[in-house]
Amino acid sequence: VSSNIFHLAIEAGDLELAIHFYINVLGCKSCNTELPNWVDINLWGNELTLHASNPKKKKEHEDLHDVDMGQVIVPHFGVHLDRASFDKLKFNLKQHKIEYVNPPYIRFKDTTLEQETFFIKDPHCNIIEIKTMTVEYPSVDFSNWGHATIDME
Repeated sequence: VSSNIFHLAIEAGDLELAIHFYINVLGCKSCNTELPNWVDINLWGNELTLHASNPKKKKEHEDLHDVDMGQVIVPHFGVHLDRASFDKLKFNLKQHKIEYVNPPYIRFKDTTLEQETFFIKDPHCNIIEIKTMTVEYPSVDFSNWGHATIDME
């Protein structure tokens, strides 16, 4: 059986706070769970497993990487949304007074990969990138991405 569903498991600190953030702020749904230890979140068709952990040991992100829009925190994870879902999420973030780590920005302007993107953090300081493509899927062909070989010399 093949699947295109991505799975990621992360520390979430206080699981109640994390569940509130992912469900009530981001608008995701919960799935399988073994409370109080972990919960699966349907992250726009992908499986994000939030594991309870020490809430006092939040992530410390100091590793910034240069990209065209400035600097982004690594590590981070993210999703591509359609425009309507993206705009609805931006509205929800404003309603819940969630601050951006990197505010909305247009990347790769005037190309087939043009996108609007922003970065936020969850209550445990996990960094999340949300983006929407100007050219809707599937007209952007991602099958050509990557290189057969990379010369490291």
